[in-house]
Amino acid sequence: MSLRFAAPEDAAALTAVHAVSFPKPWPEADFTKLLKAPGAYAFLAEGQGFILAWAHGDEAEVLTLAVAPEARRQGLGARLLAAALAEAVARGVERVVLEVAVDNAAAIALYRAAGFHEVGRRPAYYAGAQGQTDALVLAWAP
Repeated sequence: MSLRFAAPEDAAALTAVHAVSFPKPWPEADFTKLLKAPGAYAFLAEGQGFILAWAHGDEAEVLTLAVAPEARRQGLGARLLAAALAEAVARGVERVVLEVAVDNAAAIALYRAAGFHEVGRRPAYYAGAQGQTDALVLAWAP
């Protein structure tokens, strides 16, 4: 499956994948707003997954990465992440940061394999079915 840049009119597609990927999905209006924001960029694998990031100055932030359950464990997450990191470098970014739930082992493994390392922790950052969950703050530099 090929990747392409996502546009504001793709907000519904991002919302659909996010809804099957996270217990508290973001509303379509949030995706529309983010995709219109200066510095925001997203890559989309139609119906299968996406990554949304935001570059500001010399830093970028991965806001969310989602892969539909049926498309997991096929390398799509790594491809999306690589595309977003390459775009960050093309925009002159010197550091990319993100937050990930401490109990999301698959995502942590993906980010570590890409070269991210822990730079902090946000206590009780995510609300989950089992209560509050800490987030790891990870960073990557080209």
